[in-house]
Amino acid sequence: MAVLQKIVIQDFRNIQLQELNFSPNINCISGGNGEGKTNLLDAIWYLSMTKSAFSSSDRFNFRYGTSAFALSGTYDMPGAPASRFSIRVSADGAQKLVKRDDKPYARISDHIGVLPIVMVSPADTAMVSESGEERRKFVNSVLSQMDRAYLSDVQQYNRYLLQRNKLLKAGVWDESLLGTFDERLSALARPVYERRAAFCGSLLPIVQQYYREISGGREQVGIEYRSDLSAGDLLETLRQRREKDRIFRFTTAGVQRDDFLFTMDGHPIRRCGSQGQQKSFLVALKFAQYEVMKSACGTPPIMLLDDLFDKLDMNRVGNLLRMVADKEFGQIFLTDSNKVRTESIVDSLTSDRSYFETAGGVFTARQ
Repeated sequence: MAVLQKIVIQDFRNIQLQELNFSPNINCISGGNGEGKTNLLDAIWYLSMTKSAFSSSDRFNFRYGTSAFALSGTYDMPGAPASRFSIRVSADGAQKLVKRDDKPYARISDHIGVLPIVMVSPADTAMVSESGEERRKFVNSVLSQMDRAYLSDVQQYNRYLLQRNKLLKAGVWDESLLGTFDERLSALARPVYERRAAFCGSLLPIVQQYYREISGGREQVGIEYRSDLSAGDLLETLRQRREKDRIFRFTTAGVQRDDFLFTMDGHPIRRCGSQGQQKSFLVALKFAQYEVMKSACGTPPIMLLDDLFDKLDMNRVGNLLRMVADKEFGQIFLTDSNKVRTESIVDSLTSDRSYFETAGGVFTARQ
């Protein structure tokens, strides 16, 4: 498995300059709210995914008063020598350079999946409370790390979709050109749909098992995949909706509209689930993601657990910790504002751990 030995962070969010060495097992970061715990996890995420887990634009990642940031990480790699990965972003995000052992990637997307990673975060609640875009982002993030062909298909699909929508928005009605776009979108949509459907099928029983372990088996959770392609070929659907697209001036069918309905006892979890139940479901979802990625990649991903115990009662916390202790996890990074709670929990699990405390973006290692 890929294990992060050392990270160097410069001018990322509230972190001016920091070099930290980590345990290959469990790393615990404590500190008050707004001091930088989540920013450290986001820097680790960025080194894997070449973007923030929380900000769609890099301009929000520059430390105040700066116009560039740099990240580098030294990793133990499975079956290979240690490698150093680095990312530098400047000019308000217009310039991004990603390197492995000082050699730039030909394409940034070639890096996705090299350092598998999973994050559990309070921001995950958006997957329950907000639109299908948040759930599609989650599925795309997972599948892109496991399947390079999937990532390529989604990127190409989005490029053709953008061009088709520009044509519609401009009011240009070119039947031949629209037909060409429809054919290309349909050809790319089918493998995306099939991969998403297979992923949901493999994910669901693992989510249900984890949820039972966390909650004590009180409720039954589910995931329903909804797509325009469930009704048939996208090409025919686009032809049937062409007049509708002309009126609305955007493409009204396709995998860009896919959604994943999260349920509890047959009802939408966003409506019937308490905060603790929703948090338990999301933790189960991410732990299931971990298992699926571990199987597909042949190595455990790095696990980032940000404020894991928030909104969970002590019974669920206890179940969750027993689950973590019983499973074979790889490297874990855990944040908690309550360092006494963290230490008592982690010390009962293992002696191979590292503790860090942060204040104002400055991190201090402690015994």
